[in-house]
Amino acid sequence: MSLFLFKRLITLIATLVGTSVVVFLVLEILPGNAAQILMGPDASPEAVATLAQKLGLDRPAAGRYWEWVTGMLHGDLGLSYAYSSPVSELVLERMTLTVPLALMAMTLTTVLALAAGIYAAARHNKAGDVGIMGLTQVGIAIPNFWFAILLILLFSVQLKWLSAGGFPGWEDEGILGGLRALLLPALSLAVVQAAILARITRSAVLEVLREDFVRTARAKGVSQRATLWGHVLRNAMIPVITVMGLQFAELLAGTIVVETVFSLPGVGRLIFQSILNRDVIVVRNCVMLLATMVVLVNFVVDVLYAAIDPRVKASDI
Repeated sequence: MSLFLFKRLITLIATLVGTSVVVFLVLEILPGNAAQILMGPDASPEAVATLAQKLGLDRPAAGRYWEWVTGMLHGDLGLSYAYSSPVSELVLERMTLTVPLALMAMTLTTVLALAAGIYAAARHNKAGDVGIMGLTQVGIAIPNFWFAILLILLFSVQLKWLSAGGFPGWEDEGILGGLRALLLPALSLAVVQAAILARITRSAVLEVLREDFVRTARAKGVSQRATLWGHVLRNAMIPVITVMGLQFAELLAGTIVVETVFSLPGVGRLIFQSILNRDVIVVRNCVMLLATMVVLVNFVVDVLYAAIDPRVKASDI
């Protein structure tokens, strides 16, 4: 197991290094200048050049990349051009909303998808199966932002059960109040991902149901419910967990749009505002942070592979 984890850690570190290089280079070649945005379109070239020198934008790219990487390792993400405050404080403040939103959406996705996928597989080619697959097809076709608007119209405008946007804060409303404010955004993120995961779960469960050990368990008198939850589900989880790891990345990326629709002060909205302001240092650190979270999730998925199916670990050694 130690060799398996060591190889995965080496892959994780190499992926993070490569990601940092790509993120830095992509933002470097994008058009636009933070100094020009901050000074305004009517500023003189001399004033823009002076501000660019003050912000360090005139320095060689290699030196700025090294300073950025070493700063991240020491917890220093630099100062925002637009907000004139430490980037780490801006990001941490927004992460207290984005991380709970993504986790809440992932929880809803998992619960809805596993329940729907197993239910459909247990009733293969019956009315329940056809109905569930039809609903998942609709769910896949619905864009997140459009479904978010429908949720606002129904639960906020018509029924007036939930707020149409904004976030009261964890201190003011408490945990229950904060989760209530995040319910509609999380649901709008979860519907599409749950539809995809439900179809993957159904296919994986149906494949395992055809195995000999399942027929043996049924022949010994084990009930269908006990067979599904005690034997089939664990053996069908490898492809399901793979998709779940990829979906967490989709949920993090989806927060940029959903947080804008619901006016939530999260990392996604911070990235959107920083792009408009050409605040490259904030965009760079936020994108790197999201990429790091995705890589870490994939690392956890690899470890779960070995925990669920020891053959994965054995084949990798």
